[in-house]
Amino acid sequence: MAATEPLPIVRLRHWGRWVAAVVILALLVLLGIALGNAQIEWRQVPDFVFFKVMATGLLNTVVLAVLSQAVAIVLGVVIALLRRSANPVARWFAAGYIWIFRGLPVLLQILLWYNLALVFPVIHIPFLVDAPTNVLISAFTAAFLGLALNESAYMAEIVRAGLNSVDSGQTEAAKSIGMTPAATLRRVVLPQAMRVIIPPTGNDFINMLKGTSMASVIGVTELIHAANNISSNNLLVMETLLAAAVWYMVVVTVAGVGQHYLERAFGQADRGPLARAGKALRGVPLVRSARV
Repeated sequence: MAATEPLPIVRLRHWGRWVAAVVILALLVLLGIALGNAQIEWRQVPDFVFFKVMATGLLNTVVLAVLSQAVAIVLGVVIALLRRSANPVARWFAAGYIWIFRGLPVLLQILLWYNLALVFPVIHIPFLVDAPTNVLISAFTAAFLGLALNESAYMAEIVRAGLNSVDSGQTEAAKSIGMTPAATLRRVVLPQAMRVIIPPTGNDFINMLKGTSMASVIGVTELIHAANNISSNNLLVMETLLAAAVWYMVVVTVAGVGQHYLERAFGQADRGPLARAGKALRGVPLVRSARV
């Protein structure tokens, strides 16, 4: 019997990939040609990037975004815990808070805070503050309140989803070694929930960096307002906007890198001893001691 010859190996050809690559490259070339022929003073863009007013706008953008996101995270954690509370009043309050601040557009909230003096000329809180509203709520403060409170509603839902993602066995394992509910939340639940919380929080912070542009409507000198200030003097609108775009891409890239390292750090949370103990307890019924 003649030995059978080995079948030839035919390499699979991915024609669709080649066609897609050619189309993408052709579109990029056409875009480059279009931008090259556009009536844009490209040599002016690097100069506008380092204008003093642009640096001021960059600083205000970053400060406003960081402060708003930090306060939103704190408020979001509190509201998320209220949503999980056994107290029905606390649950309804948290639900109403999320319904209001998530339902209203951010720009509308900023404008409401900015014009608060029209309905409350003076803010009077006994033993704390008694001053005109226009003095207390500046343009920057109004933008901060609008962005932070709106974002806190989204953060509450993100945190609640993260807490719900932790298996109940983790809490049972913590209780079995005598940890208090507060310690369980701080040392067991939250570290494991962070791997679910961080990705959407990072995306929200990037949106926050870009969302600060709405503060330009009420006169806050952030990147968009700074670009408008420059273009009002030289009429080079596209060039100044491109300079602002450069800074937006820089800060967003930095935020994305930070998000990557945070995700990698908290991704190890489910490999600790308490996590392993929780997995061991999963599905095991609790045994209660008989009463004497």
